[in-house]
Amino acid sequence: MNTVRRGARLVSVLTGALVALLLTTAGPGGPRAADGDGVSAVAAALRDGPVHVDPRARDVLPPAAAKALRNTVERADKPVLVAVLPADGDFDRKTLLQELRAETGITGVYAVALGDRFDAGADHQVMSRDAVRDAVGAVRRAHPGDPGAMVTDFTDRAVRQASGSAPAAWDGGGAAGDGGRTGGGTAAIVTLGVLVLLAGAGAFLVSRGSRRRRARLERAGLEKLRPVVDEDITAFGEELSRIGFDPATATARARPGGTGTARTGGEAGGTDGMDRTDGEDSTGGEDADAAREDYAQALDAYDDAKTRMAAARRPQDVRGVSRALADGRFALATLDARLRGTALPERRAPCFFDPRHGPSVEDVQWAPPGGTERAVPVCAADAARLAGGEEPAAREVGTPQGPRPYWEAGPVYAPWAAGYFGGGLLPGLLTGTLLGGALGGPYADGFGDPSGGGDFGGDFSGGGADPSDFGGGFGDGGGFGGGDFGGGF
Repeated sequence: MNTVRRGARLVSVLTGALVALLLTTAGPGGPRAADGDGVSAVAAALRDGPVHVDPRARDVLPPAAAKALRNTVERADKPVLVAVLPADGDFDRKTLLQELRAETGITGVYAVALGDRFDAGADHQVMSRDAVRDAVGAVRRAHPGDPGAMVTDFTDRAVRQASGSAPAAWDGGGAAGDGGRTGGGTAAIVTLGVLVLLAGAGAFLVSRGSRRRRARLERAGLEKLRPVVDEDITAFGEELSRIGFDPATATARARPGGTGTARTGGEAGGTDGMDRTDGEDSTGGEDADAAREDYAQALDAYDDAKTRMAAARRPQDVRGVSRALADGRFALATLDARLRGTALPERRAPCFFDPRHGPSVEDVQWAPPGGTERAVPVCAADAARLAGGEEPAAREVGTPQGPRPYWEAGPVYAPWAAGYFGGGLLPGLLTGTLLGGALGGPYADGFGDPSGGGDFGGDFSGGGADPSDFGGGFGDGGGFGGGDFGGGF
């Protein structure tokens, strides 16, 4: 808080909340479980706090130990989520981790004790698969038959190794569904009216704190995206100038050095020249009208992109800018084909390696370092490079480690890329890359911490976890789904 008055008000509210909490938890009895049963209830609890202990599994991790574990995660401010569940609960051992990650929707590290078994998994941008597997193996060897010790030891290791920060929703300090807190019959001491007032005050404070943190992250994310988007807009404006089309007379000037359109040159800035030297356009009549329409669409897209970027307040707003530029480049490629007298291009996704290259001309097989092959849309120049055994001309962006291809630069670029490729196509293109794990949620609409710079993970990314992170299955550590919980025993 910035003023003494606000600080005093906050202290007063928190003091009242603490008194009420002490009164409601002083007596004997069991903890309040999350409403409902199964994975959905566990996920709901973990969205509110880092530790959930099912009341039926309190013997595995007693309230005091659960509270200490929660404090460990909160002090570290890392996206580490812990669930301690009974073996006889409504949980499918074959799919538990995968379902829990999907239901929770938080990019992070998940540690789960199920009965006397333990396993864990993580989104690779938060903690690598090998690191998770090594940690799981180490705690199993160190604490055989003691799932409480295993989950505690693993958490201690995970908070030291995990990247990113805790979700904003945890700012309130709550951990629904027990998380180590106890409840009892003395709850009746506090009147319903006081509880309602405290709940309202607490919700207000948590909501306001979460909104402010989210706003700060969004501003940081937008500023990180701004240079990349501005470069895209500038490059497209230069292409419009180089096309040399005069809509008033439907003529085209010869352009030394090329058209600048990606369809013909396959590069940002272009390399191919037009096959005309007399400065006259051969189009006329209906073709001239169509060319004017193409040019008008390209100009409108350029203006739209500039307007959208000027009005952008959040990283998500950049998606509309990328979409407008993709539309504009296709219109420009169509215009160039009309002026050349060649076949009009089909509408395809932009070149995967650099959307400034313009619409793609074909799909080719490509694999990121250490990843599996997938078909990606490419421009003519990059297709030729790949066919010749060369590296494509990838779009590089700034990172703390230096320039990197955008797909290895973190989740902040998710909305920018999604505007070009769409939410349906992009996850498949980016499977196994750093950016791939960020897709599927509200920023691409989905990525984790929008500030980028390596501080990713933690906030909600929906269920769009990278399949490669969740394919190993319980039992071998480091993966979700595909195997039996504890199958490695």
